[in-house]
Amino acid sequence: MTYAQITPPSQEPVSLEDAKAFMRFEGTDEDDLITGLIATARHYLETVTGVSLVTQNWRLYRDGWPQSGLIALAHGPVRSVDTVRVFSRDGTASEVDLSAARLDGEARPARFYLREIISRATGFNGIEVDFTAGYGDASDVPAAARQAILRHVTHMFVFRGAIGPNQQPAGVPDGYERLIAPLKTWRL
Repeated sequence: MTYAQITPPSQEPVSLEDAKAFMRFEGTDEDDLITGLIATARHYLETVTGVSLVTQNWRLYRDGWPQSGLIALAHGPVRSVDTVRVFSRDGTASEVDLSAARLDGEARPARFYLREIISRATGFNGIEVDFTAGYGDASDVPAAARQAILRHVTHMFVFRGAIGPNQQPAGVPDGYERLIAPLKTWRL
Protein backbone atom coordinates (compact mmCIF):
# COMPACT_ATOMS: atom_id res chain seq x y z
CA MET A 1 0.00 0.00 0.00
CA THR A 2 1.47 3.30 -1.16
CA TYR A 3 0.22 6.89 -1.05
CA ALA A 4 0.93 9.59 -3.64
CA GLN A 5 -0.13 13.19 -3.42
CA ILE A 6 -1.99 14.03 -6.64
CA THR A 7 -2.80 17.69 -5.98
CA PRO A 8 -0.89 19.64 -3.32
CA PRO A 9 -2.63 22.28 -1.21
CA SER A 10 -3.38 25.48 -3.11
CA GLN A 11 -2.37 27.64 -0.15
CA GLU A 12 -0.43 27.40 3.07
CA PRO A 13 -2.27 27.32 6.41
CA VAL A 14 -0.25 30.37 7.49
CA SER A 15 0.30 33.40 5.27
CA LEU A 16 3.57 35.25 4.89
CA GLU A 17 1.97 38.24 6.61
CA ASP A 18 0.85 36.11 9.58
CA ALA A 19 4.33 34.65 9.98
CA LYS A 20 6.03 38.04 9.78
CA ALA A 21 3.58 39.51 12.30
CA PHE A 22 4.17 36.57 14.67
CA MET A 23 7.95 37.01 14.36
CA ARG A 24 7.66 40.82 14.58
CA PHE A 25 9.67 41.04 11.38
CA GLU A 26 9.36 44.04 9.09
CA GLY A 27 10.70 44.48 5.59
CA THR A 28 10.70 42.23 2.56
CA ASP A 29 14.34 41.08 2.38
CA GLU A 30 13.58 37.67 3.86
CA ASP A 31 10.16 37.02 2.26
CA ASP A 32 11.37 34.17 0.04
CA LEU A 33 13.09 32.47 2.97
CA ILE A 34 10.06 32.85 5.27
CA THR A 35 7.73 31.57 2.54
CA GLY A 36 9.94 28.50 2.13
CA LEU A 37 10.05 27.94 5.89
CA ILE A 38 6.23 28.06 6.05
CA ALA A 39 6.04 25.28 3.44
CA THR A 40 8.70 23.28 5.28
CA ALA A 41 6.89 23.66 8.61
CA ARG A 42 3.56 22.63 7.07
CA HIS A 43 5.08 19.61 5.37
CA TYR A 44 6.82 18.55 8.59
CA LEU A 45 3.63 18.92 10.62
CA GLU A 46 1.63 16.92 8.08
CA THR A 47 4.30 14.21 8.05
CA VAL A 48 4.56 13.75 11.82
CA THR A 49 0.80 13.93 12.43
CA GLY A 50 -0.49 12.13 9.34
CA VAL A 51 -2.99 14.98 8.86
CA SER A 52 -3.70 16.97 5.71
CA LEU A 53 -4.21 20.57 6.75
CA VAL A 54 -5.46 22.37 3.62
CA THR A 55 -7.53 20.51 1.01
CA GLN A 56 -5.42 18.25 -1.20
CA ASN A 57 -5.91 15.13 -3.29
CA TRP A 58 -4.28 11.77 -2.63
CA ARG A 59 -4.14 8.39 -4.31
CA LEU A 60 -3.81 5.13 -2.42
CA TYR A 61 -2.39 2.19 -4.36
CA ARG A 62 -3.37 -1.25 -3.07
CA ASP A 63 -2.48 -4.75 -4.17
CA GLY A 64 -5.76 -6.21 -2.96
CA TRP A 65 -8.88 -5.48 -0.97
CA PRO A 66 -9.48 -6.97 2.48
CA GLN A 67 -12.23 -9.54 2.95
CA SER A 68 -13.93 -7.22 5.43
CA GLY A 69 -14.30 -4.56 2.73
CA LEU A 70 -12.91 -1.97 5.15
CA ILE A 71 -9.68 -0.04 4.58
CA ALA A 72 -7.97 2.75 6.52
CA LEU A 73 -7.08 5.97 4.74
CA ALA A 74 -4.21 8.05 6.08
CA HIS A 75 -3.78 11.80 5.50
CA GLY A 76 -7.20 12.64 6.98
CA PRO A 77 -9.54 14.15 7.61
CA VAL A 78 -10.91 12.58 4.44
CA ARG A 79 -13.66 14.66 2.86
CA SER A 80 -14.57 12.28 0.04
CA VAL A 81 -13.50 9.20 -1.87
CA ASP A 82 -13.72 10.39 -5.44
CA THR A 83 -12.80 7.37 -7.55
CA VAL A 84 -11.83 3.73 -7.10
CA ARG A 85 -10.22 2.07 -10.11
CA VAL A 86 -9.37 -1.59 -10.54
CA PHE A 87 -6.89 -2.70 -13.18
CA SER A 88 -7.24 -6.01 -14.97
CA ARG A 89 -4.24 -8.20 -15.67
CA ASP A 90 -3.92 -6.65 -19.14
CA GLY A 91 -3.83 -3.12 -17.61
CA THR A 92 -7.37 -2.06 -18.44
CA ALA A 93 -8.85 0.23 -15.80
CA SER A 94 -12.47 0.10 -14.70
CA GLU A 95 -14.14 2.41 -12.19
CA VAL A 96 -16.01 0.90 -9.29
CA ASP A 97 -19.54 2.03 -8.46
CA LEU A 98 -19.34 3.89 -5.15
CA SER A 99 -23.08 4.09 -4.47
CA ALA A 100 -22.85 1.39 -1.76
CA ALA A 101 -19.61 2.73 -0.27
CA ARG A 102 -19.42 4.24 3.21
CA LEU A 103 -16.86 6.74 4.52
CA ASP A 104 -16.04 7.73 8.08
CA GLY A 105 -13.68 10.53 7.12
CA GLU A 106 -13.30 12.02 10.60
CA ALA A 107 -12.05 8.78 12.16
CA ARG A 108 -8.33 8.58 12.84
CA PRO A 109 -7.39 7.01 10.52
CA ALA A 110 -10.37 7.51 8.21
CA ARG A 111 -12.33 4.36 7.38
CA PHE A 112 -13.72 3.47 3.96
CA TYR A 113 -16.03 0.52 3.36
CA LEU A 114 -16.63 -1.00 -0.05
CA ARG A 115 -17.54 -4.65 -0.33
CA GLU A 116 -17.94 -5.07 -4.11
CA ILE A 117 -14.29 -4.71 -5.08
CA ILE A 118 -12.88 -7.80 -3.30
CA SER A 119 -13.33 -10.28 -6.14
CA ARG A 120 -11.87 -7.88 -8.70
CA ALA A 121 -8.48 -7.29 -7.03
CA THR A 122 -5.63 -8.01 -9.43
CA GLY A 123 -2.24 -7.77 -7.70
CA PHE A 124 0.58 -5.22 -7.47
CA ASN A 125 -0.96 -1.74 -7.27
CA GLY A 126 -4.03 -3.10 -9.06
CA ILE A 127 -6.38 -0.84 -7.12
CA GLU A 128 -6.30 2.95 -6.97
CA VAL A 129 -8.35 4.94 -4.47
CA ASP A 130 -8.46 8.69 -5.15
CA PHE A 131 -9.63 10.82 -2.25
CA THR A 132 -9.82 14.42 -1.08
CA ALA A 133 -8.42 15.23 2.35
CA GLY A 134 -7.90 18.27 4.55
CA TYR A 135 -9.82 20.62 6.79
CA GLY A 136 -10.69 22.99 3.94
CA ASP A 137 -8.91 26.27 3.28
CA ALA A 138 -6.41 28.03 5.55
CA SER A 139 -9.13 29.51 7.75
CA ASP A 140 -10.44 26.02 8.58
CA VAL A 141 -7.10 24.69 9.89
CA PRO A 142 -7.15 24.07 13.66
CA ALA A 143 -5.59 26.83 15.75
CA ALA A 144 -3.08 24.40 17.30
CA ALA A 145 -1.73 23.52 13.84
CA ARG A 146 -1.44 27.16 12.83
CA GLN A 147 0.30 27.98 16.12
CA ALA A 148 2.72 25.06 15.67
CA ILE A 149 3.61 26.25 12.17
CA LEU A 150 4.17 29.82 13.34
CA ARG A 151 6.42 28.70 16.17
CA HIS A 152 8.31 26.29 13.93
CA VAL A 153 8.88 28.93 11.26
CA THR A 154 10.21 31.31 13.91
CA HIS A 155 12.50 28.60 15.31
CA MET A 156 13.92 27.79 11.87
CA PHE A 157 14.31 31.49 11.06
CA VAL A 158 16.30 32.12 14.23
CA PHE A 159 18.69 29.28 13.41
CA ARG A 160 18.93 30.06 9.68
CA GLY A 161 22.62 30.98 9.90
CA ALA A 162 23.62 27.81 11.75
CA ILE A 163 21.46 25.40 9.75
CA GLY A 164 21.13 25.78 5.98
CA PRO A 165 17.69 25.95 4.32
CA ASN A 166 18.34 22.59 2.66
CA GLN A 167 18.83 20.99 6.09
CA GLN A 168 15.60 22.29 7.63
CA PRO A 169 13.84 21.41 9.77
CA ALA A 170 16.85 20.80 11.98
CA GLY A 171 14.77 21.01 15.13
CA VAL A 172 11.48 22.04 16.62
CA PRO A 173 10.80 24.64 19.31
CA ASP A 174 10.20 23.72 22.93
CA GLY A 175 6.61 22.63 23.50
CA TYR A 176 6.05 21.72 19.84
CA GLU A 177 5.25 18.05 20.55
CA ARG A 178 2.70 18.97 23.22
CA LEU A 179 1.11 21.50 20.88
CA ILE A 180 0.62 19.00 18.04
CA ALA A 181 -0.28 15.99 20.23
CA PRO A 182 -4.05 16.39 19.67
CA LEU A 183 -3.50 16.25 15.90
CA LYS A 184 -1.56 12.99 15.96
CA THR A 185 -3.01 9.57 15.33
CA TRP A 186 -1.94 7.39 18.24
CA ARG A 187 -1.46 3.67 17.84
CA LEU A 188 -1.28 1.18 20.65
